[in-house]
Amino acid sequence: MASRVTETSENDMALPERDGRGELAPARQPSGAPRFTPVRWRKKIRRAMLCLAGLCLLPATWVSGAGSAPDIVYRQVAGVVDLRSEHSDGNLSIAALATLASRREIDALFLTDHDRMVMEYGVFPLQHIVRWREERNAINRGGATFYVSAIAAAAKKFPEVILVPGAESAPYYYWSGSWMKGNLTAHDHEKRLLAIGLEDPEDYRKLPVLHNAPGLKYAAPFVPQLIIFGTALCLGILLARKKGRLRVVGIVLCSFSALLMVNTKPFRSSPFDPYMGNLGIVPYQFYIDHVEGLGGLTIWNYPETRSGVRPLGPIQVSTPPYPDVLEKAKRYTGFAALYGDTTTITNPGGVWDRVLMQYCRGNRRRPVWGISTADYHKENGAGEILGNFITMFLVREKTKKNLIAAMRMGRMYATRGRHPQRPTLPLFTVGAEGTAAQVTMGQEINLSSAPIIRARVSSRIPSNDPITVRLIRSGQPIRIETGPQPVVIDVRDNQFPVGKKGYYRTEARAPNVGTLISNPIFVTRR
Repeated sequence: MASRVTETSENDMALPERDGRGELAPARQPSGAPRFTPVRWRKKIRRAMLCLAGLCLLPATWVSGAGSAPDIVYRQVAGVVDLRSEHSDGNLSIAALATLASRREIDALFLTDHDRMVMEYGVFPLQHIVRWREERNAINRGGATFYVSAIAAAAKKFPEVILVPGAESAPYYYWSGSWMKGNLTAHDHEKRLLAIGLEDPEDYRKLPVLHNAPGLKYAAPFVPQLIIFGTALCLGILLARKKGRLRVVGIVLCSFSALLMVNTKPFRSSPFDPYMGNLGIVPYQFYIDHVEGLGGLTIWNYPETRSGVRPLGPIQVSTPPYPDVLEKAKRYTGFAALYGDTTTITNPGGVWDRVLMQYCRGNRRRPVWGISTADYHKENGAGEILGNFITMFLVREKTKKNLIAAMRMGRMYATRGRHPQRPTLPLFTVGAEGTAAQVTMGQEINLSSAPIIRARVSSRIPSNDPITVRLIRSGQPIRIETGPQPVVIDVRDNQFPVGKKGYYRTEARAPNVGTLISNPIFVTRR
């Protein structure tokens, strides 16, 4: 019996060169070179040793039943994702947040201050000139360099707390209605994405969100308009040098041409503007791909928020729940599976399971992971404190690089509780009888026999409260256990279909302990 384990390493690994079939490429010999020389044999031996070392490090290996299991012993690291500081609309400094995290034994903070908080409305046809604008504190208003430097300074002062820089973005919004009619509405202003792991201040300044720093990158589509208005301006200048009515016509033409040139606004931070209407997923996919190009991660934040439709001063804002983006968007890292609102995305057979099955069927390049997001602004804000929403990361060593890698690869689970109490998942693995190979969240395994799933759920502080644990296979619950802590699941799943790819994930709920949602383990049964 054999099993095939797939995992991406946290660290870059040098592998031997391979040919087009995936085999180790043979060494090339120059033409005319002698075939047997001591030097050449030494090189061959050295190359063979490197190849053997590379084979030992391959991320996908065949492990026999008698062989040793891959090392899946990870350290669980508690992190809080989605915090605001005084660099946007939070009320604590980054150093104060790190101090609080250290006192509460929180290992990592993923800081996501707003990158730019601006709303702007203009009057057609000069909407970029005759306009109303409101801007609030954000990273790029106070200075991205100041923000990144403050994170670095706090990280140096509190080395026990890993600080990961990032931002919360509203890449796009659009207007409908009329100020005069009293129904002016800003749509999708609270459809938010988190960008995780951006270290360079320039990355924040160049994020493709409305009203960010202007640049030449998106000017090309506006060149034809500029040529037309520029030609009209030159004609107006010529006419303005005449006398009589032609002079008046020339002055008017000059004035309007100049205004329209300025109103074109070719120097933009985004190829979109708020007057383009509903563009669907396009502006958000553009943002996701941009952040991925920077090496960052993207997370859909609170996709089922109920607070996005309400009056806001003299206007209305309308951001209804948007769980559909999980199916429409591609190449993003994950989404908020737990946060301070009601969620249905993670229900068995729901949106998340449909997206995961797209991956299993080969219709999506990579899986989508669930995390817990805090939306933290201050202590007791909305009745929550720092530590209620914890994402537990599985890493071999507590470093920033490994935490980001764990988030990228799905080695984590989401929890919600009342600090310091929360559910824990000390064990969640899939293997098979007769083999020592087993994998955990975010990993994949190929099996030639029925999968064996093991899980253990408890609470951080021992409690007598019963916990209900649900084991889900490919969107369908296959086992529900309720009992005192710890709740243990040990299942041999003989019903897993042969020749198919699927996954297991687990959920746990206890009234006085909290909620836990794991990420999936993928299985292919041969």
